Amino acid sequence: MTISAGLVGFGLSGRLLHTPLLLAAGVDIVGVVTRRAEQVRETLPQARALDSLEALLTLRPLDLVVIATPNHLHTPQGLACLAAGKHVVIDKPLALTLAEADTLIAAAQRHDRTLAVFHNRRWDADFLTLQRLLSQGALGTLYGYEARWDRYRPQPAQRWRERLDAGGGVLFDLGSHLIDQALCLFGTPQWLQADVFAQRAGALVDDGFEIRMGTAQLRIELGCTSIAAEHTLRYRLHGSSGSFLKGGMDPQETQLRQGLSPLDAAFGIEEPAQAGRFVAAQSGESRSELSVRGDWLSFYRAMRHSIESGAPAPVTAADARRVLQIIEAARRSSEQGRRVSIA
Repeated sequence: MTISAGLVGFGLSGRLLHTPLLLAAGVDIVGVVTRRAEQVRETLPQARALDSLEALLTLRPLDLVVIATPNHLHTPQGLACLAAGKHVVIDKPLALTLAEADTLIAAAQRHDRTLAVFHNRRWDADFLTLQRLLSQGALGTLYGYEARWDRYRPQPAQRWRERLDAGGGVLFDLGSHLIDQALCLFGTPQWLQADVFAQRAGALVDDGFEIRMGTAQLRIELGCTSIAAEHTLRYRLHGSSGSFLKGGMDPQETQLRQGLSPLDAAFGIEEPAQAGRFVAAQSGESRSELSVRGDWLSFYRAMRHSIESGAPAPVTAADARRVLQIIEAARRSSEQGRRVSIA
């Protein structure tokens, strides 16, 4: 079965991430909604460059629409695509609010279409590696989990991700990934306490956050800052049998930006120098822990299978809704200056 897809948006995400992954998964891209018609002709000569979503939805065949636009457009565009009978992938976050997410989920059910969310960081090399360690019980009983996405961008940029009216801010952007990963590992926490803030002069949206969550004996810490000159730490886990520490970034985005095919044997492979470190609790001995291969392509292979056979979406809208539940609780906690319970 041939799957035909349309892209809405042809910026960094649409052009450099979604496009090569869709093609590598065997999905035909037949149309792109963008003002960058010349880039479409260069990258996808077989696809039509279109100036509106309405024009895209008239194409035949068209099975799937991938929405890679600013966050505030996700809900209206997703609803239009579902109403037209298309399966939909929305780049994270699913929506700006829980109410919007519920509207999208109801529409997908009403029109019997698959609605998935591109939480690709579930298939990062480092995250797959720590999942493997936890499943093997290498850390024993886990007591602490810390994940960070720090970077050095001391000046706000002129882009939609730093505008309030477009749904910008790092909590939606990077926080969505960190929260989704934590929920994958541990489920919904019992409580959280958060500080969501803007530190840089001229910042219009949040440029940092600290979220502390808990369930039983486990403590989960997620954080981000835009003014960290040293930002190597990604993960730190502490358990009864040892600790795992990991720095660096998954290579897949850089590889896609450089034009490496997701089908290349080197795709998703971290450099050995970037290996994590496991420290045994009793002996203090340390060993390198090479990362498994990252695999963002799994998302679109699973999405194709979902359309062809009715299998579950690779990341369901219900999963993405839980991310928004944590984001809304974090904002509420930060505004009120207190710990909040998660229903």
